[in-house]
Amino acid sequence: MERSPRHTATAGCSEDHTCNESPVSLSSYALQLELDCTDGGGGNYDIVNNVVISTPGPQIHRAQNVSLRQSWEMNYQEAAIYLQEGENNDKFFTHPRNPKALSAYLFAHNHLFYMMELLTGLLLMMLSLCEAPAVPSLRLDVYVHATLELLALVMVAFELCMKLRWLGFHTFIRHKRTMVKTCVLLLQFVEAIVVLIRQTSHVRVTRALRPIFLVDCRYCGAVRRNLRQIFQSLPPFIDILLLLLFFMVIFAILGFCLFSPNTADPYFNTLENSLVSLFVLLTTANFPDVMMPAYSKNRWSCVFFIVYLSIELYFIMNLLLAVVFDTFNDVEKMKFKSLLLHKRSAIDHAFQLLVSRQRPMGVSLKQFDGLMRFYRPRMSARDRFLTYKALNTSGAPMLSLQDFYKFYEVTGLKWKARRSGEHWFDELPHTTFIIFKGINLLVKSKAFQYFMYVVVAINGVWILVETFTLNSGFSWSRFVPWSYIVFLTIYGVEVLLKLTGLGPMAYFSSGWNLFDFSVTVFAFLGLIALAFDMEPFYFIVVLRPFQLLRLFKIKQRYRNVLDTMFELFPRMASLGLTLIIFYYSFAIVGMEFFADVVYPNCCNTSTVADSYRQINVTYGNKTVLEEGYYYLNNFNNILSSFVTLFELTVVNNWYITMEGVTSMTRHWSRLYFMTFYIVTMVVMTIIVAFILDAFVFRMNYSRKNREPLENPEDENGIVFEVEVSRDEALATLELYKQTCPGLSSLSSLQGVLQAMDKSGHLSLVYLGRRSRTKSDLSMKMYEEEIQEWYAEYSRENLPQPDQSLECDSPISDLPSFPEPQLNAQTGPHSIN
Repeated sequence: MERSPRHTATAGCSEDHTCNESPVSLSSYALQLELDCTDGGGGNYDIVNNVVISTPGPQIHRAQNVSLRQSWEMNYQEAAIYLQEGENNDKFFTHPRNPKALSAYLFAHNHLFYMMELLTGLLLMMLSLCEAPAVPSLRLDVYVHATLELLALVMVAFELCMKLRWLGFHTFIRHKRTMVKTCVLLLQFVEAIVVLIRQTSHVRVTRALRPIFLVDCRYCGAVRRNLRQIFQSLPPFIDILLLLLFFMVIFAILGFCLFSPNTADPYFNTLENSLVSLFVLLTTANFPDVMMPAYSKNRWSCVFFIVYLSIELYFIMNLLLAVVFDTFNDVEKMKFKSLLLHKRSAIDHAFQLLVSRQRPMGVSLKQFDGLMRFYRPRMSARDRFLTYKALNTSGAPMLSLQDFYKFYEVTGLKWKARRSGEHWFDELPHTTFIIFKGINLLVKSKAFQYFMYVVVAINGVWILVETFTLNSGFSWSRFVPWSYIVFLTIYGVEVLLKLTGLGPMAYFSSGWNLFDFSVTVFAFLGLIALAFDMEPFYFIVVLRPFQLLRLFKIKQRYRNVLDTMFELFPRMASLGLTLIIFYYSFAIVGMEFFADVVYPNCCNTSTVADSYRQINVTYGNKTVLEEGYYYLNNFNNILSSFVTLFELTVVNNWYITMEGVTSMTRHWSRLYFMTFYIVTMVVMTIIVAFILDAFVFRMNYSRKNREPLENPEDENGIVFEVEVSRDEALATLELYKQTCPGLSSLSSLQGVLQAMDKSGHLSLVYLGRRSRTKSDLSMKMYEEEIQEWYAEYSRENLPQPDQSLECDSPISDLPSFPEPQLNAQTGPHSIN
């Protein structure tokens, strides 16, 4: 959304359109200015719910330094800030309360400032590439990277100073995340100065805390939510983890007593080795190797391992997932409820700032337009008017609070005029119309759709057979299969038919059509690359099998799976970034303690020495180099550390890396690897729980709402329909001309009248569209519970109406500009 409420559209306005009505509640910024300008007298003022109330004392007149027009502008600005805080889930205790705080707030809430935060956080994290131990090709001198670090930390300090000015000291120290960031900043600042003075790096484990600066960035809000969700899921996770560790200790003691007499068994010769072996066995990385020494002595020893794995791996680990999933499900629901009520509270705050004393029960178009000029500065006058109409479901002259509660549902709509005819080709000559109508009926027919499904299936089988028959020496540059050209021609004809039959706008409005078009275009590019021997682009040909995904839209269950997958992409990206942040912190710790500890032919005293061995072996007359390769899994720089940590995440043979490092350092090094496994297990369990929750939610939603699509490619999303009459457009245009005659965005309203003149109609229908989000699905899924939440919220938060607000203001007799009368039949005619 637009985050620059300071940019207003009032420049050039001859007279503010709200100067004839006084607001019920004054903005705290206007109140502060008025109270600062009030002089003398024994009267005092209290601020209650943003309303100035005089306390007993001699009656004085308010200073007129702040005009009513300025008061309205400040109300619009503060209302926009409340709505932005509701959308971004910013807590209201951080709301700016005075003009000085407002200026700092506006400075800190724009995309340039956000980008500065993001780049600063990324710079601090990327310094690990050139700090010792550095990536060889990126190594920098100490004074260079220390100076860069100090500059980045100064930028962070500047950000915190702006936040301190905006929040105030008492609120600043109450904000936990900000205080953590401040403490880390001070620590990093001291260390950077020490490094710069000494001209050498020392052990700096605190570099692992650098991701805090990135996580606090506005653009990383999803990462913060993921981390919060992980911490909220920790209590039940820790309970089950303690149960798992309890059984592990019991079995470790039992295994030590049973198998330690066997001197040939290195896995249970000490209690420490027993614990480590069973911990690794939990990941199945050392099975059945860990069992074989005992099994060779006594075949009944397998019962120990079978019982252990049955309890720990197949019962408690699955129980762990079930508990985390249940907690995750509750957290997701409570998070949705919290955000929903937070948005409603923001709307209540904004509504009180937008209503006037003369008309305290609703928001007029003039007030709504003033709000939108701050909330969405780049929105055209036409779109602001259409948004107002979409909210005004009753067609009343003003927006009620109930209408205004749908604010967040309509502000993201993209408005376009609906065509007067059913098809894009309706106004073409009759013969041409008949041709395009036939194409339209063809591409919409079930027979055409299933014909294309059969073609895709045949193509898939053909690709499989064709690939199976290729030999290892095959080269695309010497051979272009004829089937490639045939099937590509069919797909190209399909795209052309749909483009002509449906029209470009309707065709590209479908996600499936976009997918088909993209794959077909890439396939054509691959054919061009083959025809002109453009070897670097041969990889495009590999994309051909993606056409097979079209088969999955035939069945509803497959569509649910794919829809869930597409919905998960943004969230999965944030979860991936969360995992990378954990990787970074562990990589820094690993580099500080384990850099350069493993190398070829190390770990000779370890049980995994063969995995690190690099020797020449002679077979007859031939000498070959045998390498274990595991010495490449090291912590010598940040990039190698990331690769090593990913291998540890996969857990296949991860104990070899752990034992190799441990043999070259101390036994306590195992705690690092075990802790990393537990942390990644938490994160990966959350990811699995998230995928399960999203899929189960989607399936339950489909069963509850029963909305099967006749055409699986029909994806309208959320659609609002608004009808604008000529009289309404003229009245609205006249209103804008009287209030802000110099406003350049009036051309959009004039375009509405020009479109009516061109079409010869007295009204136009506009469609507002946006994609359906999980929040929309949740609104329908929890429809009954939402009403209970709203009722509870109203009882606890909404104040009783103030009867004094019914009184007319002294300036209510002033003339007002005419409000455009809304047709009672307009509004959102359909919501799909």
